[in-house]
Amino acid sequence: MDRNGVEAVKARINIADVIRRYVDLKPVSGRWMGACPFHQETKPSMSVNEEEGFFYCFGCQASGDVIDFYQRINGLEFREALEALAAEAGIDLQYSAPDPQAKAQQQKKKLFLDMHDEAQEFFRNCLGHAVGEVARNYLNRRGLAPEIVQAFGLGCSPDDWHGLDNYLRGRGRDPEAGVESGLLSKNQKGNIYDRFRGRLIFPIKNLSGRVIAFGGRIITEGEPKYLNSSDSPIYKKGDHLYGLDVARQSMTRTRRALLTEGYMDVLSLHQFGYTDSCGVLGTALTKDQVKRLAGFCSRVDLVFDGDNAGRKAALKSSRMILLQGVACRVVLLPDGEDVDSVLQQHGRDGFKQCLEKAQDGLTFCFDYLGREFAPREIMDWAKNFLSDLSDPSLRAYYLPRVAQGLGLAEAELRLTANASMQRNAPPQASSVSPAAVQAPATGKEDKDDRYFMKFPIQYPEYIPALEQRGFENVLSSQWAPVFWKKLVAMQPRADLTRLNQYEKRFYIQCREQLRENSLEGKELLDEWEHICNKIAAGQQKMTVEQLKRSLKEAQQTGDMHKVKECLQALNDCLGRENEQH
Repeated sequence: MDRNGVEAVKARINIADVIRRYVDLKPVSGRWMGACPFHQETKPSMSVNEEEGFFYCFGCQASGDVIDFYQRINGLEFREALEALAAEAGIDLQYSAPDPQAKAQQQKKKLFLDMHDEAQEFFRNCLGHAVGEVARNYLNRRGLAPEIVQAFGLGCSPDDWHGLDNYLRGRGRDPEAGVESGLLSKNQKGNIYDRFRGRLIFPIKNLSGRVIAFGGRIITEGEPKYLNSSDSPIYKKGDHLYGLDVARQSMTRTRRALLTEGYMDVLSLHQFGYTDSCGVLGTALTKDQVKRLAGFCSRVDLVFDGDNAGRKAALKSSRMILLQGVACRVVLLPDGEDVDSVLQQHGRDGFKQCLEKAQDGLTFCFDYLGREFAPREIMDWAKNFLSDLSDPSLRAYYLPRVAQGLGLAEAELRLTANASMQRNAPPQASSVSPAAVQAPATGKEDKDDRYFMKFPIQYPEYIPALEQRGFENVLSSQWAPVFWKKLVAMQPRADLTRLNQYEKRFYIQCREQLRENSLEGKELLDEWEHICNKIAAGQQKMTVEQLKRSLKEAQQTGDMHKVKECLQALNDCLGRENEQH
Protein backbone atom coordinates (compact mmCIF):
# COMPACT_ATOMS: atom_id res chain seq x y z
CA MET A 1 0.00 0.00 0.00
CA ASP A 2 1.17 3.53 -0.77
CA ARG A 3 1.10 5.04 2.75
CA ASN A 4 2.07 8.46 1.47
CA GLY A 5 -0.72 8.26 -1.10
CA VAL A 6 -3.26 7.30 1.57
CA GLU A 7 -2.22 10.24 3.73
CA ALA A 8 -2.28 12.59 0.74
CA VAL A 9 -5.81 11.49 -0.19
CA LYS A 10 -7.08 11.96 3.36
CA ALA A 11 -5.37 15.35 3.60
CA ARG A 12 -6.81 16.61 0.31
CA ILE A 13 -10.29 15.04 0.38
CA ASN A 14 -12.68 16.48 2.97
CA ILE A 15 -14.68 13.66 4.54
CA ALA A 16 -17.73 15.85 5.14
CA ASP A 17 -17.80 16.90 1.47
CA VAL A 18 -17.74 13.26 0.36
CA ILE A 19 -20.41 12.08 2.81
CA ARG A 20 -22.58 15.08 1.93
CA ARG A 21 -22.97 13.60 -1.57
CA TYR A 22 -25.00 10.78 -0.04
CA VAL A 23 -26.28 12.12 3.27
CA ASP A 24 -27.95 15.37 4.31
CA LEU A 25 -25.57 16.65 6.99
CA LYS A 26 -26.40 19.32 9.55
CA PRO A 27 -24.08 20.97 12.10
CA VAL A 28 -24.63 19.85 15.70
CA SER A 29 -22.30 20.89 18.57
CA GLY A 30 -19.18 21.27 16.48
CA ARG A 31 -19.70 18.22 14.27
CA TRP A 32 -21.92 17.10 11.40
CA MET A 33 -24.87 14.76 11.95
CA GLY A 34 -27.03 12.89 9.44
CA ALA A 35 -29.12 9.75 8.91
CA CYS A 36 -26.80 6.77 8.51
CA PRO A 37 -26.97 5.32 4.97
CA PHE A 38 -25.84 1.87 6.15
CA HIS A 39 -28.99 0.85 7.96
CA GLN A 40 -32.66 1.81 7.84
CA GLU A 41 -32.65 5.09 9.70
CA THR A 42 -34.46 8.41 9.43
CA LYS A 43 -33.04 10.16 12.49
CA PRO A 44 -29.51 11.66 12.47
CA SER A 45 -27.52 8.83 14.08
CA MET A 46 -24.26 9.29 12.16
CA SER A 47 -21.60 11.71 13.38
CA VAL A 48 -18.96 13.13 11.02
CA ASN A 49 -15.81 14.52 12.65
CA GLU A 50 -14.46 16.81 9.95
CA GLU A 51 -11.40 17.86 11.97
CA GLU A 52 -10.15 14.34 12.70
CA GLY A 53 -11.45 12.84 9.47
CA PHE A 54 -13.73 10.01 10.60
CA PHE A 55 -17.43 9.08 10.80
CA TYR A 56 -19.30 7.01 13.37
CA CYS A 57 -22.89 5.75 13.56
CA PHE A 58 -24.33 5.46 17.08
CA GLY A 59 -26.94 3.02 15.74
CA CYS A 60 -25.12 0.35 13.71
CA GLN A 61 -21.54 1.29 14.77
CA ALA A 62 -20.39 1.79 11.17
CA SER A 63 -17.18 3.80 11.37
CA GLY A 64 -13.96 4.72 9.61
CA ASP A 65 -12.24 7.40 7.58
CA VAL A 66 -13.14 8.88 4.19
CA ILE A 67 -11.74 5.85 2.34
CA ASP A 68 -13.79 3.46 4.49
CA PHE A 69 -16.96 5.45 3.83
CA TYR A 70 -16.38 5.68 0.07
CA GLN A 71 -15.52 1.98 -0.05
CA ARG A 72 -18.65 0.93 1.83
CA ILE A 73 -21.15 3.28 0.18
CA ASN A 74 -19.97 2.26 -3.30
CA GLY A 75 -19.42 -1.44 -2.61
CA LEU A 76 -15.73 -1.24 -3.53
CA GLU A 77 -12.55 -2.94 -2.40
CA PHE A 78 -10.10 -0.76 -0.46
CA ARG A 79 -7.74 -0.26 -3.39
CA GLU A 80 -10.61 0.62 -5.74
CA ALA A 81 -11.88 3.26 -3.30
CA LEU A 82 -8.37 4.64 -2.75
CA GLU A 83 -7.68 4.86 -6.48
CA ALA A 84 -11.02 6.57 -7.17
CA LEU A 85 -10.45 9.21 -4.47
CA ALA A 86 -6.82 9.65 -5.53
CA ALA A 87 -7.92 10.30 -9.11
CA GLU A 88 -10.49 12.78 -7.85
CA ALA A 89 -7.82 14.57 -5.82
CA GLY A 90 -5.24 14.47 -8.62
CA ILE A 91 -2.84 12.24 -6.64
CA ASP A 92 -0.55 9.73 -8.36
CA LEU A 93 -0.36 6.60 -6.23
CA GLN A 94 2.96 4.76 -6.02
CA TYR A 95 2.59 1.11 -5.03
CA SER A 96 5.56 -0.57 -3.42
CA ALA A 97 6.57 -4.20 -2.70
CA PRO A 98 5.31 -6.90 -2.41
CA ASP A 99 3.64 -6.18 -5.78
CA PRO A 100 6.40 -5.09 -8.18
CA GLN A 101 4.02 -5.31 -11.15
CA ALA A 102 1.43 -2.97 -9.65
CA LYS A 103 2.81 0.10 -11.45
CA ALA A 104 2.73 -1.67 -14.82
CA GLN A 105 -0.82 -2.88 -14.14
CA GLN A 106 -1.87 0.62 -13.18
CA GLN A 107 -0.43 2.02 -16.42
CA LYS A 108 -2.17 -0.70 -18.44
CA LYS A 109 -5.51 0.09 -16.79
CA LYS A 110 -5.06 3.78 -17.57
CA LEU A 111 -4.29 2.93 -21.22
CA PHE A 112 -7.39 0.74 -21.51
CA LEU A 113 -9.61 3.39 -19.91
CA ASP A 114 -8.29 5.97 -22.38
CA MET A 115 -8.93 3.58 -25.27
CA HIS A 116 -12.50 3.05 -24.08
CA ASP A 117 -13.01 6.81 -23.98
CA GLU A 118 -11.83 6.97 -27.59
CA ALA A 119 -14.10 4.05 -28.54
CA GLN A 120 -17.09 5.79 -26.99
CA GLU A 121 -16.27 8.94 -28.96
CA PHE A 122 -16.17 6.83 -32.15
CA PHE A 123 -19.50 5.10 -31.43
CA ARG A 124 -21.27 8.35 -30.50
CA ASN A 125 -20.02 10.06 -33.65
CA CYS A 126 -21.29 7.14 -35.72
CA LEU A 127 -24.78 7.47 -34.19
CA GLY A 128 -24.96 11.13 -35.21
CA HIS A 129 -23.89 10.62 -38.82
CA ALA A 130 -25.26 8.78 -41.87
CA VAL A 131 -23.88 5.43 -40.76
CA GLY A 132 -26.09 5.66 -37.66
CA GLU A 133 -29.42 6.11 -39.46
CA VAL A 134 -30.60 2.55 -38.81
CA ALA A 135 -29.75 2.85 -35.13
CA ARG A 136 -31.45 6.24 -34.83
CA ASN A 137 -34.59 4.86 -36.46
CA TYR A 138 -34.55 1.94 -34.02
CA LEU A 139 -34.32 4.32 -31.04
CA ASN A 140 -37.19 6.40 -32.41
CA ARG A 141 -39.36 3.30 -32.83
CA ARG A 142 -38.60 2.32 -29.24
CA GLY A 143 -39.67 5.79 -28.09
CA LEU A 144 -36.37 6.61 -26.37
CA ALA A 145 -36.00 10.33 -25.61
CA PRO A 146 -32.89 12.17 -26.93
CA GLU A 147 -31.95 13.32 -23.43
CA ILE A 148 -31.74 9.67 -22.26
CA VAL A 149 -29.61 8.78 -25.28
CA GLN A 150 -27.33 11.67 -24.35
CA ALA A 151 -27.24 10.95 -20.60
CA PHE A 152 -26.25 7.31 -21.09
CA GLY A 153 -23.87 8.02 -23.98
CA LEU A 154 -25.46 5.64 -26.49
CA GLY A 155 -23.76 5.10 -29.83
CA CYS A 156 -23.63 2.63 -32.68
CA SER A 157 -21.00 0.56 -34.46
CA PRO A 158 -20.91 0.48 -38.27
CA ASP A 159 -21.41 -2.84 -40.04
CA ASP A 160 -17.68 -2.85 -40.75
CA TRP A 161 -14.95 -5.30 -39.71
CA HIS A 162 -12.36 -2.59 -39.13
CA GLY A 163 -14.20 0.65 -38.30
CA LEU A 164 -13.10 0.96 -34.66
CA ASP A 165 -9.83 -0.88 -35.38
CA ASN A 166 -8.78 1.77 -37.91
CA TYR A 167 -9.99 4.59 -35.66
CA LEU A 168 -7.80 3.37 -32.77
CA ARG A 169 -4.82 2.75 -35.08
CA GLY A 170 -5.14 6.36 -36.24
CA ARG A 171 -4.60 7.41 -32.62
CA GLY A 172 -1.48 5.33 -32.28
CA ARG A 173 -3.08 2.44 -30.39
CA ASP A 174 -1.68 -1.07 -30.68
CA PRO A 175 -4.32 -3.51 -32.03
CA GLU A 176 -3.09 -6.17 -29.57
CA ALA A 177 -3.94 -3.75 -26.74
CA GLY A 178 -7.37 -3.37 -28.32
CA VAL A 179 -7.83 -7.14 -28.10
CA GLU A 180 -6.68 -7.37 -24.47
CA SER A 181 -8.94 -4.46 -23.49
CA GLY A 182 -11.99 -6.19 -25.00
CA LEU A 183 -12.61 -3.67 -27.78
CA LEU A 184 -11.35 -5.85 -30.64
CA SER A 185 -11.32 -9.59 -31.35
CA LYS A 186 -8.69 -11.93 -32.72
CA ASN A 187 -9.31 -15.19 -34.61
CA GLN A 188 -7.21 -18.34 -34.71
CA LYS A 189 -5.36 -17.10 -37.80
CA GLY A 190 -4.23 -14.02 -35.86
CA ASN A 191 -6.47 -11.58 -37.70
CA ILE A 192 -7.76 -8.66 -35.58
CA TYR A 193 -11.18 -7.11 -36.20
CA ASP A 194 -13.98 -5.13 -34.52
CA ARG A 195 -15.83 -6.98 -31.78
CA PHE A 196 -18.98 -4.87 -32.24
CA ARG A 197 -20.37 -4.59 -35.78
CA GLY A 198 -23.78 -3.28 -36.83
CA ARG A 199 -24.96 -2.79 -33.25
CA LEU A 200 -26.54 -0.20 -31.00
CA ILE A 201 -23.87 0.47 -28.37
CA PHE A 202 -24.47 0.86 -24.63
CA PRO A 203 -21.41 2.13 -22.69
CA ILE A 204 -20.88 0.35 -19.35
CA LYS A 205 -19.29 2.60 -16.73
CA ASN A 206 -17.70 2.18 -13.34
CA LEU A 207 -18.85 4.19 -10.35
CA SER A 208 -16.40 6.95 -11.23
CA GLY A 209 -18.17 7.41 -14.56
CA ARG A 210 -15.36 5.97 -16.70
CA VAL A 211 -16.30 3.68 -19.58
CA ILE A 212 -14.92 0.19 -18.89
CA ALA A 213 -16.89 -1.97 -21.37
CA PHE A 214 -19.69 -1.94 -23.93
CA GLY A 215 -22.87 -3.84 -24.64
CA GLY A 216 -24.20 -4.10 -28.16
CA ARG A 217 -27.68 -4.92 -29.52
CA ILE A 218 -27.90 -6.15 -33.09
CA ILE A 219 -29.84 -3.73 -35.33
CA THR A 220 -29.21 -5.57 -38.59
CA GLU A 221 -29.48 -9.28 -39.24
CA GLY A 222 -27.26 -11.54 -37.16
CA GLU A 223 -26.69 -13.30 -33.88
CA PRO A 224 -26.35 -13.05 -30.96
CA LYS A 225 -29.02 -10.48 -30.22
CA TYR A 226 -26.89 -8.96 -27.41
CA LEU A 227 -23.11 -9.00 -27.18
CA ASN A 228 -21.08 -7.75 -24.21
CA SER A 229 -17.42 -6.96 -23.77
CA SER A 230 -15.32 -9.83 -22.50
CA ASP A 231 -13.62 -9.59 -19.11
CA SER A 232 -10.48 -7.47 -19.11
CA PRO A 233 -8.08 -5.84 -16.62
CA ILE A 234 -10.63 -3.01 -16.19
CA TYR A 235 -13.88 -4.97 -16.39
CA LYS A 236 -15.40 -8.04 -14.78
CA LYS A 237 -19.05 -8.43 -15.64
CA GLY A 238 -19.93 -10.09 -12.34
CA ASP A 239 -18.80 -6.97 -10.46
CA HIS A 240 -20.69 -4.21 -12.27
CA LEU A 241 -24.27 -3.17 -13.00
CA TYR A 242 -25.51 -1.23 -16.00
CA GLY A 243 -26.56 2.33 -15.14
CA LEU A 244 -25.46 2.19 -11.48
CA ASP A 245 -23.19 5.21 -11.99
CA VAL A 246 -26.27 7.24 -12.97
CA ALA A 247 -28.74 5.65 -10.54
CA ARG A 248 -26.73 5.62 -7.31
CA GLN A 249 -27.62 9.16 -6.21
CA SER A 250 -31.34 8.41 -6.53
CA MET A 251 -30.86 5.14 -4.69
CA THR A 252 -29.36 6.92 -1.70
CA ARG A 253 -32.50 9.09 -1.56
CA THR A 254 -35.13 6.40 -2.15
CA ARG A 255 -33.12 3.68 -0.30
CA ARG A 256 -34.37 1.36 -3.08
CA ALA A 257 -32.86 -0.14 -6.21
CA LEU A 258 -34.98 -1.24 -9.15
CA LEU A 259 -33.03 -4.08 -10.74
CA THR A 260 -33.92 -5.39 -14.18
CA GLU A 261 -32.32 -7.43 -16.94
CA GLY A 262 -32.08 -5.46 -20.18
CA TYR A 263 -30.32 -2.28 -21.28
CA MET A 264 -33.49 -0.86 -22.84
CA ASP A 265 -35.48 -1.65 -19.70
CA VAL A 266 -33.07 0.45 -17.62
CA LEU A 267 -33.25 3.34 -20.11
CA SER A 268 -37.07 3.25 -20.22
CA LEU A 269 -37.31 3.25 -16.42
CA HIS A 270 -35.07 6.33 -16.22
CA GLN A 271 -37.06 8.05 -18.97
CA PHE A 272 -40.27 7.53 -17.00
CA GLY A 273 -38.79 8.89 -13.78
CA TYR A 274 -37.57 5.71 -12.07
CA THR A 275 -34.03 7.00 -11.78
CA ASP A 276 -33.01 4.45 -9.13
CA SER A 277 -32.90 1.69 -11.76
CA CYS A 278 -29.98 -0.42 -13.00
CA GLY A 279 -29.49 -3.73 -14.77
CA VAL A 280 -27.50 -6.96 -14.61
CA LEU A 281 -25.04 -7.50 -17.44
CA GLY A 282 -25.99 -10.70 -19.18
CA THR A 283 -25.21 -12.97 -16.23
CA ALA A 284 -26.98 -14.23 -13.14
CA LEU A 285 -26.89 -11.79 -10.23
CA THR A 286 -23.68 -12.15 -8.19
CA LYS A 287 -22.78 -11.60 -4.55
CA ASP A 288 -20.44 -8.76 -5.51
CA GLN A 289 -23.22 -6.98 -7.40
CA VAL A 290 -25.54 -7.26 -4.40
CA LYS A 291 -22.81 -5.84 -2.14
CA ARG A 292 -22.49 -2.84 -4.45
CA LEU A 293 -26.22 -2.23 -4.35
CA ALA A 294 -26.29 -2.63 -0.58
CA GLY A 295 -23.94 0.34 -0.30
CA PHE A 296 -26.67 2.60 -1.69
CA CYS A 297 -29.97 1.11 -0.61
CA SER A 298 -31.71 -1.09 1.93
CA ARG A 299 -34.08 -2.83 -0.51
CA VAL A 300 -33.83 -4.24 -4.02
CA ASP A 301 -36.96 -4.55 -6.15
CA LEU A 302 -36.49 -7.15 -8.89
CA VAL A 303 -38.34 -6.31 -12.10
CA PHE A 304 -38.47 -9.46 -14.23
CA ASP A 305 -40.69 -10.80 -16.98
CA GLY A 306 -43.76 -12.72 -15.82
CA ASP A 307 -43.01 -15.88 -17.83
CA ASN A 308 -41.46 -19.02 -16.36
CA ALA A 309 -37.91 -17.96 -17.26
CA GLY A 310 -38.48 -14.65 -15.48
CA ARG A 311 -39.80 -16.42 -12.38
CA LYS A 312 -36.81 -18.76 -12.26
CA ALA A 313 -34.48 -15.78 -12.54
CA ALA A 314 -36.43 -14.00 -9.80
CA LEU A 315 -36.07 -17.04 -7.49
CA LYS A 316 -32.27 -17.16 -7.92
CA SER A 317 -31.85 -13.40 -7.60
CA SER A 318 -34.14 -13.13 -4.57
CA ARG A 319 -32.14 -15.83 -2.83
CA MET A 320 -28.86 -14.06 -3.62
CA ILE A 321 -30.13 -10.74 -2.25
CA LEU A 322 -31.68 -12.21 0.90
CA LEU A 323 -28.47 -14.14 1.67
CA GLN A 324 -26.64 -10.82 1.92
CA GLY A 325 -29.12 -9.48 4.47
CA VAL A 326 -30.76 -7.02 2.07
CA ALA A 327 -34.54 -6.64 1.81
CA CYS A 328 -36.07 -7.72 -1.48
CA ARG A 329 -39.33 -7.55 -3.41
CA VAL A 330 -40.29 -9.20 -6.70
CA VAL A 331 -42.17 -7.17 -9.32
CA LEU A 332 -43.62 -9.61 -11.86
CA LEU A 333 -44.86 -8.12 -15.12
CA PRO A 334 -47.84 -9.46 -17.11
CA ASP A 335 -47.00 -12.54 -19.18
CA GLY A 336 -45.56 -11.52 -22.54
CA GLU A 337 -44.64 -8.02 -21.37
CA ASP A 338 -41.32 -6.50 -20.43
CA VAL A 339 -40.52 -3.27 -18.59
CA ASP A 340 -40.18 -1.25 -21.78
CA SER A 341 -43.49 -2.45 -23.26
CA VAL A 342 -45.39 -1.78 -20.02
CA LEU A 343 -44.03 1.76 -19.77
CA GLN A 344 -44.48 2.61 -23.45
CA GLN A 345 -48.05 1.26 -23.63
CA HIS A 346 -49.38 2.00 -20.15
CA GLY A 347 -47.11 4.80 -18.94
CA ARG A 348 -45.87 5.45 -15.44
CA ASP A 349 -49.27 4.63 -13.90
CA GLY A 350 -49.30 1.19 -15.53
CA PHE A 351 -45.89 0.34 -14.13
CA LYS A 352 -46.87 1.77 -10.75
CA GLN A 353 -49.68 -0.79 -10.56
CA CYS A 354 -47.11 -3.55 -11.06
CA LEU A 355 -44.99 -2.09 -8.25
CA GLU A 356 -47.98 -2.00 -5.92
CA LYS A 357 -48.53 -5.75 -6.50
CA ALA A 358 -44.88 -6.56 -5.73
CA GLN A 359 -44.38 -9.56 -3.48
CA ASP A 360 -41.92 -9.85 -0.62
CA GLY A 361 -38.85 -11.71 -1.88
CA LEU A 362 -38.93 -14.48 0.73
CA THR A 363 -42.67 -15.00 0.28
CA PHE A 364 -42.18 -15.21 -3.50
CA CYS A 365 -39.55 -17.91 -2.97
CA PHE A 366 -41.94 -19.91 -0.76
CA ASP A 367 -44.79 -19.67 -3.29
CA TYR A 368 -42.59 -20.66 -6.21
CA LEU A 369 -41.03 -23.58 -4.32
CA GLY A 370 -44.45 -24.83 -3.27
CA ARG A 371 -45.67 -24.87 -6.88
CA GLU A 372 -42.59 -26.14 -8.70
CA PHE A 373 -40.50 -28.19 -6.23
CA ALA A 374 -40.85 -31.62 -4.67
CA PRO A 375 -40.82 -31.88 -0.82
CA ARG A 376 -37.23 -33.20 -0.77
CA GLU A 377 -36.10 -30.29 -2.98
CA ILE A 378 -37.87 -27.81 -0.70
CA MET A 379 -36.02 -29.19 2.34
CA ASP A 380 -32.70 -28.99 0.48
CA TRP A 381 -33.44 -25.39 -0.54
CA ALA A 382 -34.26 -24.41 3.04
CA LYS A 383 -31.14 -26.07 4.52
CA ASN A 384 -28.85 -24.58 1.88
CA PHE A 385 -30.39 -21.13 2.25
CA LEU A 386 -29.81 -21.10 6.01
CA SER A 387 -26.26 -22.44 5.74
CA ASP A 388 -25.29 -19.97 2.97
CA LEU A 389 -26.34 -16.80 4.82
CA SER A 390 -23.52 -14.24 4.75
CA ASP A 391 -23.93 -13.35 8.44
CA PRO A 392 -24.58 -16.12 11.00
CA SER A 393 -26.74 -13.73 13.03
CA LEU A 394 -29.23 -13.67 10.15
CA ARG A 395 -30.06 -17.33 10.76
CA ALA A 396 -31.89 -16.49 13.97
CA TYR A 397 -34.01 -14.02 11.95
CA TYR A 398 -34.72 -16.27 8.98
CA LEU A 399 -35.08 -19.74 10.51
CA PRO A 400 -38.60 -19.32 12.00
CA ARG A 401 -39.74 -17.46 8.87
CA VAL A 402 -38.47 -20.17 6.56
CA ALA A 403 -40.05 -22.88 8.70
CA GLN A 404 -43.43 -21.11 8.80
CA GLY A 405 -43.35 -20.10 5.13
CA LEU A 406 -42.63 -23.62 3.90
CA GLY A 407 -44.82 -25.37 6.48
CA LEU A 408 -41.89 -27.10 8.17
CA ALA A 409 -41.36 -27.92 11.85
CA GLU A 410 -38.97 -25.27 13.20
CA ALA A 411 -37.20 -27.64 15.61
CA GLU A 412 -36.58 -30.24 12.89
CA LEU A 413 -35.39 -27.58 10.43
CA ARG A 414 -33.04 -26.20 13.06
CA LEU A 415 -31.48 -29.63 13.62
CA THR A 416 -31.06 -30.46 9.94
CA ALA A 417 -29.77 -26.95 9.15
CA ASN A 418 -27.21 -27.13 11.98
CA ALA A 419 -26.02 -30.52 10.76
CA SER A 420 -25.70 -29.19 7.22
CA MET A 421 -23.77 -26.14 8.40
CA GLN A 422 -21.36 -28.28 10.41
CA ARG A 423 -20.67 -30.52 7.41
CA ASN A 424 -20.10 -27.54 5.12
CA ALA A 425 -18.10 -25.43 7.58
CA PRO A 426 -14.60 -24.61 6.30
CA PRO A 427 -11.64 -25.77 8.41
CA GLN A 428 -10.31 -23.23 10.88
CA ALA A 429 -7.00 -21.69 9.89
CA SER A 430 -4.60 -22.19 12.79
CA SER A 431 -1.90 -19.96 11.32
CA VAL A 432 -3.92 -16.75 11.62
CA SER A 433 -3.30 -14.67 14.70
CA PRO A 434 -6.57 -14.25 16.65
CA ALA A 435 -5.50 -10.79 17.74
CA ALA A 436 -5.34 -9.71 14.12
CA VAL A 437 -8.85 -10.77 13.11
CA GLN A 438 -11.05 -11.09 16.19
CA ALA A 439 -12.97 -8.43 18.03
CA PRO A 440 -11.89 -7.76 21.63
CA ALA A 441 -13.76 -10.11 23.96
CA THR A 442 -15.62 -9.07 27.09
CA GLY A 443 -13.75 -10.89 29.88
CA LYS A 444 -12.03 -9.15 32.80
CA GLU A 445 -8.67 -8.89 31.03
CA ASP A 446 -10.30 -7.37 27.97
CA LYS A 447 -12.41 -5.02 30.06
CA ASP A 448 -9.31 -3.82 31.91
CA ASP A 449 -7.39 -3.35 28.66
CA ARG A 450 -10.24 -1.36 27.16
CA TYR A 451 -9.98 0.97 30.14
CA PHE A 452 -6.19 1.33 29.79
CA MET A 453 -6.21 1.72 25.99
CA LYS A 454 -8.85 4.43 26.17
CA PHE A 455 -6.38 6.84 27.81
CA PRO A 456 -3.71 6.99 25.06
CA ILE A 457 -6.42 7.12 22.38
CA GLN A 458 -8.11 10.09 24.00
CA TYR A 459 -4.88 11.81 25.10
CA PRO A 460 -2.27 10.84 22.46
CA GLU A 461 0.15 13.50 23.75
CA TYR A 462 0.90 11.07 26.62
CA ILE A 463 1.89 8.18 24.30
CA PRO A 464 5.68 8.90 24.33
CA ALA A 465 5.73 9.06 28.13
CA LEU A 466 3.61 5.93 28.41
CA GLU A 467 5.94 4.05 26.09
CA GLN A 468 8.97 5.16 28.12
CA ARG A 469 7.36 3.93 31.35
CA GLY A 470 6.51 0.51 29.87
CA PHE A 471 2.76 0.88 29.28
CA GLU A 472 2.59 -2.53 27.56
CA ASN A 473 3.23 -4.17 30.95
CA VAL A 474 -0.32 -3.38 32.12
CA LEU A 475 -1.90 -5.01 29.04
CA SER A 476 -2.86 -8.65 29.51
CA SER A 477 -5.20 -9.52 26.59
CA GLN A 478 -4.19 -10.73 23.12
CA TRP A 479 -5.46 -7.75 21.15
CA ALA A 480 -4.35 -4.77 23.27
CA PRO A 481 -0.52 -5.11 22.95
CA VAL A 482 -0.89 -5.35 19.15
CA PHE A 483 -3.13 -2.29 19.16
CA TRP A 484 -0.71 -0.38 21.43
CA LYS A 485 2.21 -0.98 19.06
CA LYS A 486 0.13 0.43 16.22
CA LEU A 487 -0.72 3.54 18.27
CA VAL A 488 2.98 4.12 18.95
CA ALA A 489 3.88 3.61 15.28
CA MET A 490 1.15 6.03 14.15
CA GLN A 491 2.61 8.98 16.06
CA PRO A 492 2.50 11.92 15.73
CA ARG A 493 -0.65 11.59 13.60
CA ALA A 494 -3.29 8.90 13.70
CA ASP A 495 -3.58 6.74 10.56
CA LEU A 496 -6.74 4.66 10.73
CA THR A 497 -5.73 2.59 7.70
CA ARG A 498 -3.21 0.80 9.96
CA LEU A 499 -6.03 -0.52 12.18
CA ASN A 500 -8.27 -3.51 11.61
CA GLN A 501 -12.03 -2.97 11.68
CA TYR A 502 -12.39 -3.69 15.42
CA GLU A 503 -9.46 -1.49 16.44
CA LYS A 504 -10.77 1.26 14.19
CA ARG A 505 -14.25 1.09 15.71
CA PHE A 506 -12.88 1.14 19.28
CA TYR A 507 -10.57 4.06 18.43
CA ILE A 508 -13.41 6.13 16.98
CA GLN A 509 -15.75 5.26 19.86
CA CYS A 510 -13.12 6.55 22.32
CA ARG A 511 -12.63 9.75 20.34
CA GLU A 512 -16.40 10.28 20.19
CA GLN A 513 -16.71 9.77 23.97
CA LEU A 514 -14.05 12.42 24.46
CA ARG A 515 -16.51 14.98 23.08
CA GLU A 516 -18.95 14.22 25.87
CA ASN A 517 -16.54 13.67 28.75
CA SER A 518 -13.09 15.25 28.44
CA LEU A 519 -10.78 15.27 31.48
CA GLU A 520 -9.02 18.51 32.35
CA GLY A 521 -6.83 19.89 35.12
CA LYS A 522 -6.72 17.85 38.33
CA GLU A 523 -9.00 15.13 36.92
CA LEU A 524 -6.60 14.51 34.04
CA LEU A 525 -3.59 14.57 36.40
CA ASP A 526 -5.26 12.08 38.76
CA GLU A 527 -6.00 9.72 35.84
CA TRP A 528 -2.40 10.00 34.62
CA GLU A 529 -1.05 9.17 38.09
CA HIS A 530 -3.44 6.23 38.35
CA ILE A 531 -2.18 4.85 35.02
CA CYS A 532 1.43 5.36 36.11
CA ASN A 533 0.78 3.47 39.35
CA LYS A 534 -0.76 0.62 37.40
CA ILE A 535 2.30 0.53 35.10
CA ALA A 536 4.63 0.41 38.12
CA ALA A 537 2.55 -2.34 39.70
CA GLY A 538 2.63 -4.29 36.45
CA GLN A 539 6.39 -3.99 36.20
CA GLN A 540 6.80 -5.08 39.83
CA LYS A 541 4.58 -8.09 39.20
CA MET A 542 6.74 -9.09 36.25
CA THR A 543 9.88 -8.67 38.38
CA VAL A 544 8.46 -10.90 41.12
CA GLU A 545 7.53 -13.58 38.60
CA GLN A 546 11.00 -13.43 37.04
CA LEU A 547 12.68 -13.72 40.49
CA LYS A 548 10.50 -16.70 41.37
CA ARG A 549 11.54 -18.44 38.14
CA SER A 550 15.22 -17.67 38.84
CA LEU A 551 14.88 -18.97 42.42
CA LYS A 552 13.34 -22.22 41.20
CA GLU A 553 16.12 -22.72 38.65
CA ALA A 554 18.81 -22.04 41.31
CA GLN A 555 17.20 -24.55 43.69
CA GLN A 556 17.06 -27.19 40.96
CA THR A 557 20.78 -26.74 40.13
CA GLY A 558 21.89 -26.54 43.81
CA ASP A 559 23.41 -23.06 43.37
CA MET A 560 22.97 -21.92 47.01
CA HIS A 561 24.67 -18.56 46.39
CA LYS A 562 22.18 -17.81 43.65
CA VAL A 563 19.32 -19.03 45.87
CA LYS A 564 20.38 -16.60 48.58
CA GLU A 565 20.57 -13.67 46.11
CA CYS A 566 17.13 -14.46 44.67
CA LEU A 567 15.51 -14.78 48.10
CA GLN A 568 16.96 -11.44 49.19
CA ALA A 569 15.83 -9.69 46.00
CA LEU A 570 12.39 -11.32 46.23
CA ASN A 571 11.94 -10.25 49.87
CA ASP A 572 13.01 -6.69 49.00
CA CYS A 573 10.58 -6.57 46.08
CA LEU A 574 7.67 -7.97 48.09
CA GLY A 575 8.49 -5.57 50.91
CA ARG A 576 8.22 -2.60 48.54
CA GLU A 577 4.96 -4.01 47.25
CA ASN A 578 3.57 -4.22 50.82
CA GLU A 579 4.66 -0.65 51.51
CA GLN A 580 2.77 0.55 48.40
CA HIS A 581 -0.38 -1.21 49.60
